[in-house]
Amino acid sequence: MTTAPNGGGPTVRRMQLGARLRTLRESRGITREAAGYAIRGSESKISRMELGRVGFKERDVTDLLGLYGVDDVRELDRMMTLLREANAPGWWQPYSELLAPWFQTYLGLEEASTLIRTYEVQFVPGLLQTEAYARAVIMLGHGQADVSELDRRVALRMTRRSLLDRPNGPRLWAVIDEAVLRRPIGGRAVLRQQVAHLLDRCEHPSVRLQVIPFLSGGHAAAGGAFTILRFPSEELTDTVYIEQLTSALYLEKPDDVDRYTGAISKLFIEADPPSRTPDILRGVLRDLED
Repeated sequence: MTTAPNGGGPTVRRMQLGARLRTLRESRGITREAAGYAIRGSESKISRMELGRVGFKERDVTDLLGLYGVDDVRELDRMMTLLREANAPGWWQPYSELLAPWFQTYLGLEEASTLIRTYEVQFVPGLLQTEAYARAVIMLGHGQADVSELDRRVALRMTRRSLLDRPNGPRLWAVIDEAVLRRPIGGRAVLRQQVAHLLDRCEHPSVRLQVIPFLSGGHAAAGGAFTILRFPSEELTDTVYIEQLTSALYLEKPDDVDRYTGAISKLFIEADPPSRTPDILRGVLRDLED
């Protein structure tokens, strides 16, 4: 099995380097277009760099630092160290041929986060899945894959799950629709094991789990599942992640993030409180034993 995620990882380093480059550019009153011209690129390339969405070439960073008038040796050394760390391979690299680029981006953001707030309407959140449940979910989208590929995809998810158990791992605050607990993904035995695992995870100091019951009717997040990621540095803004069938949306504009933050805040109020979750899960387990 691949080594478990550890530390901020290259994604957060790219974000930190990009944020620093943006601050330097703006402090000098230089446009993205002008910065792009200086490195033989475009305005959109500068935008992607400043968001930490692409890898960095040492020549590009050196040219930008020269354009921005950075000549302090300590600052230059700091930026070059960030550059090397930003370009290091992620923990998921051994599985990269199985993963779409947009999901590799998410894995990096997830690893870099300090708080993950998520709402799920169909499946148990990936960080809380058992091996058997994860295999059943993966087979829904990759049913034609051979056993070896399925095993590797499951191994990836189990390695990803260990993120919550590392000393400096993120906190997870998840709200799930009651339908998640009633839908027999993989069959009743697999679901029973999964619900028992959720009951155990309720005791984890980094996990807070709530359930939206059927009887609550409509709620603030009726539009579908989403995740909000928060990062350790104040210069890194929250990111909203919305997964689609063949791609994903990453929302970072303040207005978008505020709307989703407001929605999940209402969900935390509308859902049964975390103290009720163990009783709800025990009730589901009793139903599954009938």
